[in-house]
Amino acid sequence: MDEDRPKSPLATPGPVPKAVVSRLSLYLRELQHLVQHGHQTTSSTQLGRVLGFTDAQVRKDLAYFGQFGYPGIGYRCEELIAAIKQILGTDRSWPVALIGLGNLGRALLRYRGFGRQGFCVVAAFDIDASIVGTEIEQIPVFHLDQLAEVIDERQIRLAIIAVPSPEAQGVATLLVNAGVEGILNFAPVTISLPPTVKHVEVDLAIELEQLSFAVVNRGEKT
Repeated sequence: MDEDRPKSPLATPGPVPKAVVSRLSLYLRELQHLVQHGHQTTSSTQLGRVLGFTDAQVRKDLAYFGQFGYPGIGYRCEELIAAIKQILGTDRSWPVALIGLGNLGRALLRYRGFGRQGFCVVAAFDIDASIVGTEIEQIPVFHLDQLAEVIDERQIRLAIIAVPSPEAQGVATLLVNAGVEGILNFAPVTISLPPTVKHVEVDLAIELEQLSFAVVNRGEKT
């Protein structure tokens, strides 16, 4: 079994399926929970059972990046946390820009999970004169016209879009021109970006559609 082999350095992976990366984040959260509850070690069986995966799936996912277990011990939680953070790039602090301070944008500013995982919103942007120049949740609010300047000054590589759909593409273009390399888009519209800029679309209505499909078809075999 993979987890019975000695821990080895991180492998340099080839193309990694998106689903594997998504599961890495789930493994990381569960490992962090285990550490919070005093556990020092775990196994592929334990991780898989909690998350609804087989132990073979857990071992296969981790094997994309090397071997991390010890004979007779399994995985050492703290070491595996450090390894997964290195793989995901969250073993460092990422300054993030947030564009759009409507209800969703303000809710995102209040979300503490970003900071716990190494993402720090350091600047927010809007065009509302009543909030530009103020601070919201201790984050300075700049006018959208200052985007390129602030991104350069604060060395921001990641950004979150939380503006209405009609404005999303324009904001995305501004971010690309300012040098942002990764965009998390909460606007319910697909944005067009150059291949050098990575992005993730988060449409909450689509997620609910997927959930309703699963509920309606829960008796169906796929």
